[in-house]
Amino acid sequence: MEKGWLAVLVPLAALVRMMPAADNVLRFDYCVIGGGPAGLQMGHLLAEAGRHYVVIEKSNISGSFFARYPRHRRLISINKRSTGKRNREFNFRHDWNSLLSKDPRLVFSSFSQELFPQAQQMVQYLNEFQRLLHVRVRFNTLVTQIRRQHETKTFLISTNRDFSLQCRWVIVATGLWLPNVPTFPGSELLEMYDQVSVNPKEFHGQRVLILGRGNSAFETANNIYGETALVHMVSRSRARLAWSTHYVGDLRAVNNDLLDTYQLKSLDGLLEADVRGMTLRRSRGGKLRVRFNSSLDLELASDADSFALRDAYDRVIACLGFKFDDSIFHRSTRPARCRLASKYPAVKSNYESENVAGLFFAGTLAHSLDFRRSAGGFIHGFRYTVQALHRLLERKNHGVAWASRRLPLRHLVNTLLVRVNQAAATYQMFGQLADVYLIRNNNKSEFTLVPEFPAALVGRLGELAGHSGAGGSVLVSLLEYGADFSGPAKDTFRPDRATGDPQEAHRSNFLHPVLYFYRQPPTETDLLKDDHGTHLLPRPDKMHHVLEDFLTQWTAPTAHVLPLRRFLESCLGRDLSSGSARGDCFVSQLESKTDLSACFLDSK
Repeated sequence: MEKGWLAVLVPLAALVRMMPAADNVLRFDYCVIGGGPAGLQMGHLLAEAGRHYVVIEKSNISGSFFARYPRHRRLISINKRSTGKRNREFNFRHDWNSLLSKDPRLVFSSFSQELFPQAQQMVQYLNEFQRLLHVRVRFNTLVTQIRRQHETKTFLISTNRDFSLQCRWVIVATGLWLPNVPTFPGSELLEMYDQVSVNPKEFHGQRVLILGRGNSAFETANNIYGETALVHMVSRSRARLAWSTHYVGDLRAVNNDLLDTYQLKSLDGLLEADVRGMTLRRSRGGKLRVRFNSSLDLELASDADSFALRDAYDRVIACLGFKFDDSIFHRSTRPARCRLASKYPAVKSNYESENVAGLFFAGTLAHSLDFRRSAGGFIHGFRYTVQALHRLLERKNHGVAWASRRLPLRHLVNTLLVRVNQAAATYQMFGQLADVYLIRNNNKSEFTLVPEFPAALVGRLGELAGHSGAGGSVLVSLLEYGADFSGPAKDTFRPDRATGDPQEAHRSNFLHPVLYFYRQPPTETDLLKDDHGTHLLPRPDKMHHVLEDFLTQWTAPTAHVLPLRRFLESCLGRDLSSGSARGDCFVSQLESKTDLSACFLDSK
């Protein structure tokens, strides 16, 4: 009977804390703004940790962005339902839609059988995630202002409801949802991506000009080009193909039909020009005519008789993507913009605002840290950066050390092979999240694995994770593409695009493990900066590339395992052969639901 009363009183206590005080202010430790995938992921992690939090959502459902976008309803996130493996962690390497939880019902492949699912299926999934895991969301609550109160070091959040909120920490997970609207003479004649009709029949026989060169522009073109007389596209940048750049946010093959009709001379076409120098006017006959203010390119010189856009258009559609909406912030609390990608807020490597203490960003809004470098702007990437942010907050605010595992040193080779062949976080967030191995010099019988830690913060590992490498050496494991992996102006399918020679492993171009060894733990001052101002790992004492593999299975005894073991032995000055893995065992174990520890020669 006593347990029954406790089961009732505990949730009642939580409800009492959520009720407005006399001054109509709800008080929380954590306020998460946005009930989309990043907000729900953070809410679930906070709930699991027993924190006092709330998720604030302006709509009446979770994932309201997907209820409207993409306009033509097909997602470009892969729903790979079968990998031929049963290992859950491995399968998450190829699951682009599921969030992290222990509930086996919340795998996205249970909600859709399509390789490229419908957006409404994502809405259904997110709402089931919220319902089944009891993520605490206040729906129909529009944030009207966020203001930091410097005297109390808290945030006051005003809403459209009869209450406001006071929070110690704010996590903004609203994503990029505000459409980019160009301004030039005649821009009021544009139809915008978020408003234009999605009925292809309405475009029958029309000449259409689309401004933009991303997935929203090509998605729109794909929807109408079977009905139009022609479709032209204008953008200041060249088309960047995802299969060429390895950046999932670039143009995906599922959307690029117009490239075929352009190159195969079927009237459609692409041009490069800055739309900010454009003028649009309506002629007497109702058609739309385009001019450019100036151009050194005769093809785009408006006065030339060969001006590429000399014929009039029936419609001009702007599909120029989205940006961060910072209008909810008081001017004293407004976050700075990222200098290199202004559509994002400026974020430090710990996901905190560069200029507002206690304000953090989750999901797509933290993508400035790896923009065009990794997958942090998309669910399959940011589910792991949200998890990393949560672990950083747990350490900083509650003294909880980063999840880790201590193992005998004889299992170092085995553990590395398990991680590079199975771990999903380091695979999806390649080049960004690292496995860190701490090896004590005064006790060479064991090591500590700190998994999925932000590589840019390795110099602050002791402070931010609670695991000091003092008095020992550090090994950092990342998955990376080669420096010459390809690019928008390179031949992706050139004959020498890959190497199969272990002696040439450092020339590997496709995704492969790279190990950085430091005799002493690197410090924050050791960090270098690349040309883009992004922190990288400092120069290691020793470095090892594991040979790229067509199957992305680094299990070959001679090509992968032996060179790895010899590298580690040279770093540690110790024979590791007694605990090495049986390489031929890994392939079969990848089929199982367990991890690869069964391949260890000595697993005691």
